[in-house]
Amino acid sequence: MNDVLPDVLARGLILVFCGTAASEVSARAGAYYANPTNAFWPTVHQAGMTPRRLKPSDFRELLALKIGLTDLVKDASGSDRSLHWRDFQREQLTSKIRRFQPQLVAFTSKTAWRRWKGLSARAAVAYGWQDDRLGETAFFVLPSPSGAARGYWDLAPWRALGDEYKRRFQMF
Repeated sequence: MNDVLPDVLARGLILVFCGTAASEVSARAGAYYANPTNAFWPTVHQAGMTPRRLKPSDFRELLALKIGLTDLVKDASGSDRSLHWRDFQREQLTSKIRRFQPQLVAFTSKTAWRRWKGLSARAAVAYGWQDDRLGETAFFVLPSPSGAARGYWDLAPWRALGDEYKRRFQMF
């Protein structure tokens, strides 16, 4: 099977963003978070993780900032509601985290976190740091930047993650 979007992963990353799956708009564009209603690109800039507001087509530039991108579903696209449990590649994501050992993985929705952890859709999840670790990798859950999730939007967790990212980036 072919990945809808290529992983942007390497060893030595500070932060990897992990979404649920590429949207149909992103799949057609061949770029992460390409839907104009998605707040990802303006938010990562506003939170201080990029020196300028990147366009979706600039997604590979994140590697120079020690930031990576991946999705829990790699070979299908669409909204969370359109995906099936069998689409979620939990073991593959775990393997990637072990292989690349980023310092932080930030899930860009509670749904992505729940699915990776194998939790029910009703399981309580707080935004921010999670108690789990995989080796040296720590985990953070963010409000979804998707336009479909705007009712749950909160910039504060993104800013908190941005502060931690900047602290770690300055150590290089």
